Amino acid sequence: MRILLPLLGLFLLLAGCGRAPAGAPAAAPAAPLLIAAEDVITLKVAPLASGPLITGSIQPDRRADLRAEVSSVVLAVLKENGQPVRRGEVLVRLDDTSIRDALLSAQEAERAAAQAFEQAGRQFQRLQTLRASGMASAQALEDAEIRRNSTQSDLSAAKARVVQARQQLQRTEARAPFDGIVGERKVSAGDTAQVGKELLKVIDPRSLRFEGLVSSDAVQAIRPGQAVNFRVNGYGRQEFAGRVRLVSPTANAATRQVEVLVDITGDASPRLAGLYAEGRVESASAQALLVPASAIVREGDRAFAWRLDGKALRKVAVTLGERDPRRGDHVVRAGLAEGDRLLRHPMGSLRDGQAVEEAAPAASAAASQPPAKP
Repeated sequence: MRILLPLLGLFLLLAGCGRAPAGAPAAAPAAPLLIAAEDVITLKVAPLASGPLITGSIQPDRRADLRAEVSSVVLAVLKENGQPVRRGEVLVRLDDTSIRDALLSAQEAERAAAQAFEQAGRQFQRLQTLRASGMASAQALEDAEIRRNSTQSDLSAAKARVVQARQQLQRTEARAPFDGIVGERKVSAGDTAQVGKELLKVIDPRSLRFEGLVSSDAVQAIRPGQAVNFRVNGYGRQEFAGRVRLVSPTANAATRQVEVLVDITGDASPRLAGLYAEGRVESASAQALLVPASAIVREGDRAFAWRLDGKALRKVAVTLGERDPRRGDHVVRAGLAEGDRLLRHPMGSLRDGQAVEEAAPAASAAASQPPAKP
């Protein structure tokens, strides 16, 4: 009896500790997890492409390096980087003082040669008349004909010098070869431009293409017309599409890589030349159920995804296959089906069976707008 009384008291004490005090409110149920439409992804069957890796840069198909054709001083650069230009528009002016003087000298020489030719021609005609009447010798007529022919040659040479000087004068103005924009300015006013010095670059931004390189081991799997999917640095995860136009018949002597030219297709196109790009040539394609890597939670060697079943979350074991080399998505072998809705970025504090509530699109838009002023 002495032993039972203490045990009974201990039992009553433990029972009292587990019971809420009289008048205290009951514990409220956990609030459901509020998620927005952008937090959920719907699984779909998508093409799974495989093929050689292609790396390179975005370059314009139409581009021109304007270089100095005469040695002179730069007087003015009329366009800056990025400014649009029209075909035939003057972009750079060089000092034409000495060339204009040479043109004037050539024109004066042409005028003198023309006068000499006219005089020699009249002299030859007079001697022809005199020879017909027997008043001039055959030798005098022959000498007049030689002088006429010589002055005619001098006149032709003088005309050629005028044309050459006029061409040199035109070369003091660098003009746009086509409609486009200035890609890179190389000189400023006051610079000395030697023959061959680059003045500026003109590109056509509407003619951008993907100039890539592939390994020589994979070149046998690439043919003109094959589809190419690639991403460009500076455009995030946006994907661009293209088609192989040309596979170079020669490999780079240093890297042993082969150049591949890809025409950009579709509505989306990068607008900046020179950006790095990387993608895949679709040499083979199949349909598969793909899940983004961000939706997968790994626990050791096992993989899970959080699926929305009505108003609750379910932790589902997933069997994954190969990975899409273009987007990094995984092929689903088992555990999920097409149309399943998953959390895009699951957190570590989620619980199996946890209640969820999806925010209405209209409510989300209204919450993002600032309150109206009275």
